[in-house]
Amino acid sequence: MNESLLRELVPAVIGVLVRRGADFASAEDAVQEALIRALEAWPADPPRDPKAWLVAASWRKFLDAVRAESSRRGRELAVEVEPPAGPVPATDDTLRLFFLCANPTLPPAAAVALTLRAVGGLTTRQIADAYLVPEATMAQRISRAKRKIAGQRLDQPGDLGTVLRVLYLVFNEGYGGDVDLAAEAIRLTRQLAALTDEPEVAGLLALMLLHHARRASRTGPGGRLVPLAEQDRSLWDTGLIAEGVTVLQAALARDRLGEYQAQAAIAALHADARSTAETDWVQIVEWYDELLAITDSPVVRLNRAVAIGEADGPQAGLKALADLDPRLPRYAAATAYLHERAGDLERAADLYAEASRAATSVPERDHLTREAARVRQLL
Repeated sequence: MNESLLRELVPAVIGVLVRRGADFASAEDAVQEALIRALEAWPADPPRDPKAWLVAASWRKFLDAVRAESSRRGRELAVEVEPPAGPVPATDDTLRLFFLCANPTLPPAAAVALTLRAVGGLTTRQIADAYLVPEATMAQRISRAKRKIAGQRLDQPGDLGTVLRVLYLVFNEGYGGDVDLAAEAIRLTRQLAALTDEPEVAGLLALMLLHHARRASRTGPGGRLVPLAEQDRSLWDTGLIAEGVTVLQAALARDRLGEYQAQAAIAALHADARSTAETDWVQIVEWYDELLAITDSPVVRLNRAVAIGEADGPQAGLKALADLDPRLPRYAAATAYLHERAGDLERAADLYAEASRAATSVPERDHLTREAARVRQLL
């Protein structure tokens, strides 16, 4: 059974139930129950029309819930609104579900969980496993999210920027359980790209593809972090790189530049280089200038300073860093790298050690500790 195809049907089926009169939370619960039933039954008895099967099963689950919880009059009304058997409407509400689940009023973690369940079609257990939390915790998070957006109509306009941020959060969450969140984020972004012609959606898809292409080279034995300059580029997935570049070029041709397109352009230049030395750093600095004009982000300024250090020399990079707040994440690591390239090894070693103490993950901390030790050996 193609589970990916099954999950792709979920938002459309929720949309059908909502259009028939079910509220979003009840529709989503009913579809989840039908989805679990499908995973059990379809391998032995696949339906001829999977979407119609899911709609019928979900609607029965919804009616069962109404009958169980409503008054006698409520049960009668539910039976009265049961639609006659017939073809399933072709209307696809998937895009509206993206907007609803990534509602700006929801905390990011709740929006991510609801998107993965209602749009992605993952079960609560799969999402909990992916985020390494108990299933009950994830169920509570999803229930709270549904309560918070209760009463919002499916046809209300949504914020595409919030949807893209939620999808990028999913991509960056890493991997756990039996669900690869990065692959799931790419699948959902492909789905979104098919529903809208906004170039920023394509830009985000290109960015994910280009980053995902380097996945196999990013870590070594035992989860050791491998920086870009030391990665084995023969491990990069050239198929994903080619697809990412093609998607990016089509987006840029629309001449409506956004932050994800600019980030993807930087990633594409890295992917196109055979080594750090052969990287087109001048063009990367130019793309950081574009990105800075869009976001005015201090993190972008930090990364731009490192790129300037590669393009124009470490002193130029240190000069670009001078105006930034030293409390910025990875400021000490970037400064250490540029001081090492400038030949100030003692300062570089001290800064690498300082950066390791401020690291937010074990692989990053271990990498920076090794860098400090390596540079001290050169003194």
